[in-house]
Amino acid sequence: MQTLVTGASGYVGAALAPRLSRDGHAVRGFARSASRVQARFDELVIGDAETGKGLAKALDGVEVAYYLIHSMEGPAADFAAAELRQAERFGHAAAKAGVRRIVYLGGLVPQDGSISRHLASRLAVEETLLRAAPESVALRASIVIGARSRSFRFLVRLLERLPVLAVPAWRHNRTQPIDGRDVLEFLAAAAVLPKPHAGRAWDIAGPDAMSYAEMLERIADSMMISRPSLGLGFSLTPVASVVAAAVAGEDVALIGPLMESLEHDLLPRDDTAATTFGVKLHRFGAAVERALRELEALEEVAAR
Repeated sequence: MQTLVTGASGYVGAALAPRLSRDGHAVRGFARSASRVQARFDELVIGDAETGKGLAKALDGVEVAYYLIHSMEGPAADFAAAELRQAERFGHAAAKAGVRRIVYLGGLVPQDGSISRHLASRLAVEETLLRAAPESVALRASIVIGARSRSFRFLVRLLERLPVLAVPAWRHNRTQPIDGRDVLEFLAAAAVLPKPHAGRAWDIAGPDAMSYAEMLERIADSMMISRPSLGLGFSLTPVASVVAAAVAGEDVALIGPLMESLEHDLLPRDDTAATTFGVKLHRFGAAVERALRELEALEEVAAR
């Protein structure tokens, strides 16, 4: 099967390419710069979803296209509009090329109706792509636990560098982080998911539900460090995100919208995805231990 992986230089795209190759797919990558692509693809097309450059060539003959493009860095007010423009351009090009299925990885949506800028953008992109190809599949995940996951690395750096954790009011909210290995299995299975299960979004999550405070505590335990926690009665996300990004050495344009998403529970609507896709889920502790070992192989983790 001819597949296309966009976001070829990113964490998920780079890991997905060899996983699809093992299943016998012919894997074509799509990226803005060849120098940033570390994974091996059968073919690499250089282009830009924002301008449409290279899309026709990238999508030619493709049956399944993975849409792994995000635009959260840059001017904070513009990322949602940019993401929607790119998705619309990609969807139009995919429909014109006769792509049967687009697979999209987005974010879990709060069940109480409240939604952050980040998750609202993900949802708008999801809806656009589901309309573009008849058998598309959208996967919604919370925090991905992996050495190259920027969300996970952000948490590790905060725990490593802050002697005391001042945790905002959202610490009581709950989510279900997912092992990066399991995300790859869901994505790979999505390419061949039977048609009756396609044309919709699926919530994917790890087996362990926890509060954000508990998640930080368990990661700290795996790092073999103790961090006293100071619970705050407020969030002040615009200020907190600037401070947290500076401490972790991250881009506040990325961290700000992500932290807004913590204001509500992010839990799956049901737990049927793993059975439907045939994915055996890893527990949270095992996911964190593996991610930390791999992170240590990439860069120093002083707290370990």
